[in-house]
Amino acid sequence: MPGEIIFIGKNLATALGWTGSIAYLTGYLLLSMNKLKPGHKAYHALNIGGAIGLTANALFLQDYPNVIVNLSWGLIAIAAIATIVRTKRN
Repeated sequence: MPGEIIFIGKNLATALGWTGSIAYLTGYLLLSMNKLKPGHKAYHALNIGGAIGLTANALFLQDYPNVIVNLSWGLIAIAAIATIVRTKRN
């Protein structure tokens, strides 16, 4: 399609989207079942993985509102991990 910037193929974009969805849902499920706490790095790592996968998929689909939401979600998770690491050092 003219004017499109495609960095990844459709199959990879779809696989990354599903992987990201599973990561988000797994994190939320584990949090809801008290298997993870909001202060655990693993919870935020699942959110980062979800953000990467769904951002890649949204970029492929040119779904820019979802790109912004998922990039923001990932950045929030990165900031949370940085806070956890900083707090444990002190």
